[in-house]
Amino acid sequence: MSGTGGHEGDEEPRWLDEQEKAAWTGLISLVLLLPAKLESPLRQEHGLTLFEYLVLSHLSEAPRRKLRMGELAFLASGSLSRLSNVVKRCEQRGWVVRTPDPADGRYTLAELTDAGFGIVELAAPTHLRAVRRIVLDSLNTADQKALARVAEKLRIVPDDFG
Repeated sequence: MSGTGGHEGDEEPRWLDEQEKAAWTGLISLVLLLPAKLESPLRQEHGLTLFEYLVLSHLSEAPRRKLRMGELAFLASGSLSRLSNVVKRCEQRGWVVRTPDPADGRYTLAELTDAGFGIVELAAPTHLRAVRRIVLDSLNTADQKALARVAEKLRIVPDDFG
């Protein structure tokens, strides 16, 4: 905000230089195109969206295959409302059950069932092949470290988690 009481939009824009433009257009292309590329094989071979797979995968790696819904939403990079809708669909398929957290009934636990774990076991190789082919195989170790560093700097926490 400017000192004259104006809005941030009142200031002259700082136009992108060539390096900034290349970084921005590269990033936005990844953001818009990468999820669909990673989701396509999951949908074709297993009828899963990328977000459904991420939710099930995180549950499969959790102790006792259980996580609080808020933690699961954070790990899967989604909002609580989006997660709730996905978990409901997964419950209907018999892959997940929700229960109150016995340690604190204000929280809900999502637990991966044996059937859900079976889906993750079937889908994981498909997802891994896509991740390697589309992302990792074209990057050397330094590129992978740089990508991880940039991703951490740009990490966006869903609004539900402030």
